This record gives sequence, C-alpha cells and structure tokens, in this order.
Amino acid sequence: MFQFLKQGGNLTDHYDPSKKLIKLSTDIYNGTSIASCAVAAHECGHAIQDKDNYVFFKIRSFLVPIVNLVSYLGYFGLIVSIIGGLTGYLKLSITILLATVIFQLVTLPVELNASNRAKKQLESLNLIGSGEDKGVRKVLSAAVMTYVAGLISSILNLLRLVLILNRRED
Repeated sequence: MFQFLKQGGNLTDHYDPSKKLIKLSTDIYNGTSIASCAVAAHECGHAIQDKDNYVFFKIRSFLVPIVNLVSYLGYFGLIVSIIGGLTGYLKLSITILLATVIFQLVTLPVELNASNRAKKQLESLNLIGSGEDKGVRKVLSAAVMTYVAGLISSILNLLRLVLILNRRED
C-alpha cells in the first residue's frame, strides 16, 4: 500500500520506492489548481510504475545509488585534483557526465510514462473536468520537457569536455 506525506519546501514532490511513500510539498498537497492535481497524479504514476514493475523504473531505481556514488567520488576527485594541481580531472569529469547522461536516458521514459499514467488516471477517475484536460497535458508536458532539456544540456557538456580533451591530447 502506498502512503502520502505532506512536507515543506518547493519542488520537493517525489515518490520514494524504498518506503512506498509519495511525498508532496505543502502547496501541491493542499493545492486545488490543475497544476497541483497534475503533479500529484504524476507522482502517483511513479507509484503505479513501482506496483506494475515497470522495467525502466526498476532500472532507474537500481542506478540511483550508483550515480550518486559516482557523482560523489567524481566531485571529491575533482577537488583533490584541483588542490593538488593535477589536470587529470577532465577524464573524471567526462566519466561523471557520461554516468549522468545514461541515468537521464533511463529517466526520460520513466517520466514520460508516469505523466501518461497520470493523465489516464485523472480522466478515468473523473478527477478533472472536460476543459481541464488541456491544462493537465500542458503541465505534464512542461515537466517532461525539463528532463529533455537536462538531457540535451548534459550531452552538450559531455561533447564539450570530449572536444577539450581531444584538443589537449593532440
């Protein structure tokens, strides 16, 4: 069974699969706007993915601690490299960004699927009126586009670092 938890802060809405807990910010939890409804339904979409053993959700959940460890070690190595005057941090940065890109590639279908599940649930449970479905689609599409933008940004940063490394090795 899934639980909801109201918590403070903004942009803190997420589903915690380890605790089977949907955490919603106070504004979303108490909100009555289309955006609040869409965000809460999206997080419920993640809970449904977990229940249904959605493959990309499982892969993403598996990758989270690995990506966190790589990022931690990478930034630690970067600081040590800078303090020690070493220039080998560039390959480390490329590794960190590559791990980030892979994680984002897996995250994108998870987010798209959660939004699609949210739309279907809101419609099937009659939680939104006939004119509100466009607003829900806009909110969920905008949210997914943030993940697309993040992925594109990471890919471009990765490409930039590879080009810098190639220039240094020539």
